[in-house]
Amino acid sequence: MLRNTTSGYGRVAILFHWTMAVLIFGMLGLGLYMHNQPLTEPRTFQLYQLHKSVGFVVLALAVLRLLWRLFNPSPKLPEGMHPLERIGAHLGHTGLYALLFALPVSGWLMVSASPWGIPTVLFNLLPVPHLPVPEALGDQEQAEALFKILHEYGAYLLIALIAVHVAAAFKHHLIARDDTLKRMVSTDPAKADA
Repeated sequence: MLRNTTSGYGRVAILFHWTMAVLIFGMLGLGLYMHNQPLTEPRTFQLYQLHKSVGFVVLALAVLRLLWRLFNPSPKLPEGMHPLERIGAHLGHTGLYALLFALPVSGWLMVSASPWGIPTVLFNLLPVPHLPVPEALGDQEQAEALFKILHEYGAYLLIALIAVHVAAAFKHHLIARDDTLKRMVSTDPAKADA
């Protein structure tokens, strides 16, 4: 089953979900690690290039995932969910999608505004041009500082949303005992029980 149904996710949605989960966990860990490394070290430069490269992969996957979701709606939420839980689920997913775009774009803008002028070369193969940075944001250092704050606090917000997302999945699995978590693991929730 490639496509979603009203009761479960298809293989494509499941593949998007778990591939992006692994990439995002890696990116968050790498970002937190890089934050404390000396900027003048060659190894740090390589880590930043890797971080930027994977960030562009996440951005591309986010675009593809959103397109898939637009033409292939998600399954219905479980019956009996409290209205506030339904609102929370929709807001949480909206926030996650927004950050999947905002973090790579803010990182790209931060690099584009940097007075260092360091090029971005995806996986040491494909150069990526810098984005134009509006003059209204001040000089390069001021613009870079703004995008750095947005990128950093966006990452912390993403960590918080992921924690709530995981907690909600386990709540559904362990307390509500519905198929919410199972249907993101298998296209056949009955097989996930085995």
